[in-house]
Amino acid sequence: MKDLTIELEDRPGALAEMGEALGRAGVSVEGGGVFVTNGVGVAHFLFHDGLAASAALAAAGIRVVAEREVLVQKLRQDEPGQLGKIARRMAEAGVNIEVQYSDHDHNLILVVDDLARGRAVSEQWMRESRT
Repeated sequence: MKDLTIELEDRPGALAEMGEALGRAGVSVEGGGVFVTNGVGVAHFLFHDGLAASAALAAAGIRVVAEREVLVQKLRQDEPGQLGKIARRMAEAGVNIEVQYSDHDHNLILVVDDLARGRAVSEQWMRESRT
């Protein structure tokens, strides 16, 4: 899975144009969101095929700023505080969570500054949650 950072204009129809470009290319969004800050739309969306998504967006004149691998984490929804616990573990390992959102299967998606260390924390978390 890949997270794409996408720059969108802050105007009506910009998100629609992005969605239409992806639809024409047969590319599905698996999760993410978009926010406007200081007059610029910044989107983070999750794709199975980041290359196909990037190509579709570029063809529509939509700027892809970055493509990054993600950590996909299942949290126990019946236990409050799960986000705080996994975030604390990442922090203690020196991993900065740069982007966090959920996918359409209710998984936690994390884009981190150190994928190797983040992956180690995530894998340990998953081993512990199976017991």
